[in-house]
Amino acid sequence: MNESMPWSTLAKYGLGGISLLWCLKHIRQRIELSLAKHRSLTGHPRMARRVAAQLRRYAYTANQALSVDGAPDDIVALRRAALERMVAEFRTRFAKSAAQTREAAEGLSDLQFVSAYRVPFQFAAMVDQGLKIASFVQSSSGVTVTDLDGNTFYDLTGSYGVNLFGNDYYKQSIDQGAELVRDLGPVLGAYHPVVADNVRRLQTISGMDEVTFHMSGTEAVMQAVRLARYHTRRNKIVRFCGGYHGWWGEVQPGIGNPIAASDTFTLAEMGAGTLRVLRRRHDIACILINPLQGLHPNGAAPSDSSLLDSSRKAGFDRVAYTAWLQELRRICDERGIALIFDEVFVGFRLAPGGAQAYFGVRADLVIYGKTLGGGLPVGVVCGKRQWMRRFRDDAPADICFARGTFNSHPYVMGAMNAFLHFLDSEQAAAMYQNLDAIWDARAAYMNQRLAQAGVPVQVANMSSIWTVHYTQSACYNWLFQYYLRLQGLALSWVGTGRIIFSLNYSQADFEEVTERFVVAALAMQQDGWWYDSGHSNRDIKRRILHELIHARLFVSAATQI
Repeated sequence: MNESMPWSTLAKYGLGGISLLWCLKHIRQRIELSLAKHRSLTGHPRMARRVAAQLRRYAYTANQALSVDGAPDDIVALRRAALERMVAEFRTRFAKSAAQTREAAEGLSDLQFVSAYRVPFQFAAMVDQGLKIASFVQSSSGVTVTDLDGNTFYDLTGSYGVNLFGNDYYKQSIDQGAELVRDLGPVLGAYHPVVADNVRRLQTISGMDEVTFHMSGTEAVMQAVRLARYHTRRNKIVRFCGGYHGWWGEVQPGIGNPIAASDTFTLAEMGAGTLRVLRRRHDIACILINPLQGLHPNGAAPSDSSLLDSSRKAGFDRVAYTAWLQELRRICDERGIALIFDEVFVGFRLAPGGAQAYFGVRADLVIYGKTLGGGLPVGVVCGKRQWMRRFRDDAPADICFARGTFNSHPYVMGAMNAFLHFLDSEQAAAMYQNLDAIWDARAAYMNQRLAQAGVPVQVANMSSIWTVHYTQSACYNWLFQYYLRLQGLALSWVGTGRIIFSLNYSQADFEEVTERFVVAALAMQQDGWWYDSGHSNRDIKRRILHELIHARLFVSAATQI
């Protein structure tokens, strides 16, 4: 029977079999990808975008805002009185700074965004009564900043990672850098001789062969990914759940990006399913690592605007995270994948040699930024020679283009050179000595003081990078930033989600910060905001879900009418 079967029929069966195998392989890959993702919405960027598009803004009334957790009347009265006192104090102490912030916000869209997402949107009306945190300061000195009203604050912002050695140091670094290149000035295209020294020093620090300069960390990430794709001839990027790599679309595939990133896999960090995907796929160009995620694996960048309950958790396990990086290094070697360390934020904060030296794992490409510019904007890619080359000798039109008008700007290069020389100094070495031991001990001391005070607050740290978490279910944790502000502690716009100390904090400075931190926590507790309602974090999330559904239905119905 088979002998009489026409060749066309056999060909059809053959094609059908091939198609079936292809479909089965595709299905298996999809299942493996699904299993490799974190269960949260953060681990599913496309789903997160869809869900975000369906949410509708709603606001608590004045009474709801004070009793959303079901607190009794006496606690609500306590909160109302506390809120009135805080509003009065903010209006008195921060009048000039707040007025300047309101005026600037009319034309500064960045400031509008920051102001809108400092607290959960449900409580925005409550904050608008007079708890707006001013964004203007006029001077810095030591570990403090001073606002337009003359209020002095301990600086816990870290300038988003830039401020490693102290603001006074960076003023000096910028001045030294400007003096180095003053004769050339802002001439672009040609290089100032200081660039050659920067390259040599970066080669030594990074252990890499070549260097390329950019104007921001986002630009540097774009170039590193482009180089990985160019050399592997593959298109897929792997990033990990919660990791931030700038605002470029392909590394920010979820909320905040209006266009889906089809070639980006967002996988669970430190997950067995992730390792399975990395070992089996043949289309992965690179793996992006943000070492900061070791503090909160698979958690998004923390912000007080998400503090509607107390489910935020953090904790750094250096041994476990090192083992994870070592495993990724082995897989990348086996599969020809570029391992990229995005050290824009943590670079030089963990060790003089960066995260590579700290964890003892070498990347193929490493990205620096923030503090490396000596106080000025910069992004740098350092890489092994085989990954950095941007053209092919045998194919003259096959290039990997990347340029920028302000790359290697003389004044940036000058400030960078001042920073790199300082990094090699005895003074810097002294600041790095026993770094982890010092900051771990400080975190333990603060946690001890908080526990003794009986407040539901604790801190977790990765060296001098800290975050605050809460040990009791509550709806008002986001309000803590205002109590800290009144105690003279300045936070970045993400609030208690990220506290960054500069290394010039003395023990006396730190103890003063701890004292103010504890006083702020006690005041918040006494004002009734941490009233124990008996509701769990799950109960709070369930209530919020019901509110979101109600708001969606209400707005949809109103729109139809």
